[in-house]
Amino acid sequence: MKFFSILCSVVLVLSACTNSGSSKKASELQPIRLGAMSSMDYLPFVVAKKQGIYDSLGLEVDIVKFFSANDRDAAFQAGNVDGTVIDYTGAALQQAGGIGLGIVMKNDGYFCLIAGKESGVERIEQLKNTNIAVSHNTVIEYATDQILAQAGIALEEVNKPEINKIPIRLEMLQNGQIDASILPDPFASIAVNNGHILVVTTRELGISVTGTVFSTKALKKKNEEIKLLVKGYNQAVEYIHKHPRSDWIHILIEDAGVPENLAEKITLPLFTLAALPSSEDIKRTVDWLAAKKLVSSTYTGDTLVVVGYRMPN
Repeated sequence: MKFFSILCSVVLVLSACTNSGSSKKASELQPIRLGAMSSMDYLPFVVAKKQGIYDSLGLEVDIVKFFSANDRDAAFQAGNVDGTVIDYTGAALQQAGGIGLGIVMKNDGYFCLIAGKESGVERIEQLKNTNIAVSHNTVIEYATDQILAQAGIALEEVNKPEINKIPIRLEMLQNGQIDASILPDPFASIAVNNGHILVVTTRELGISVTGTVFSTKALKKKNEEIKLLVKGYNQAVEYIHKHPRSDWIHILIEDAGVPENLAEKITLPLFTLAALPSSEDIKRTVDWLAAKKLVSSTYTGDTLVVVGYRMPN
């Protein structure tokens, strides 16, 4: 009996020293601060936080929302967030500029090419000689150039006025001041709901553009926490697939910025369990940046993606 009591005590101690696959005690886990902008990319992270998944894993996650890429990147570089959801172009530019970081997983958000309802554009082949608003040297221009390439349209055959802010691009599209632009959701769905034309998405063309990146410091000091963050992401993906939208529709409205009248009908990304970006997507991104002389010709992006941060569910 005494032996049994001792054995039970040992089991309890060992159990207390583990937490859902983590080698740290829950009390030893450090908080994770994750940056994101209003988009569908980071939705599973928010679901994991608000539906109690991260609490069940003993992980404190603070999701910091930004309304401009410049503010997000400044916070990341200053160490005010450990990681952020970001496009591959932005991550590569920062790494090529000397910022230590690594992409731990791809995200499933996508971009939409929306044409104005009076533009006469319904297919990508009709984009020749149109005004397509972009934010130069960003994922918006990258996605635009990839779509034009697939349509066989030379860059010189379109006009790309620079309109950096997404809400302004949407407004100009709706006012007929531009013919088309790349928009993320919920802005794309707002435009379509107002009668404008969804021409194509990056998802349809097999182009992946965003991932979750962490600083080199966080990768070293919060290794276990990042693994749990990804584990919670995976559980949230499963939750999204198994539960009716009505159970978590408030997250779409409050966090993803989806207008309430569109929350039930907006098309969601096909969220999948965490996976690494493909080498083809990274190479395509780096080649585009190098062609525009935004990174050195010697930069290859070979260390942009890091492995080992996915845990079994």
